Amino acid sequence: MSKKTNKFSADDFGKEHNEVPQENTFYFGKENFKWMLIGLAFIIVGFLLMMGPDANTVDGKFDPNAWNDGIFSIRRIRIAPLFVVIGFVIEVYAILKRK
Repeated sequence: MSKKTNKFSADDFGKEHNEVPQENTFYFGKENFKWMLIGLAFIIVGFLLMMGPDANTVDGKFDPNAWNDGIFSIRRIRIAPLFVVIGFVIEVYAILKRK
């Protein structure tokens, strides 16, 4: 009979071992969750910055004959999407970061 080089083999399947089971460890640590919350905050702020009246709303009322140029503001088309993208980048960093 040959000597086993593996710790486990198919022959041992279902048999009890006298080894101490490894402690279940969670992949994410405190710092990962901190970065996830920061990223989530950036995403939420970005979506809040995008909010506002639509193109046909004037003084809070819908008017099909009016046009609201506010939909093209720097805040809504440049700053808010930038915050959302930064938030998603932070989320990816938080997920991939090791403990």
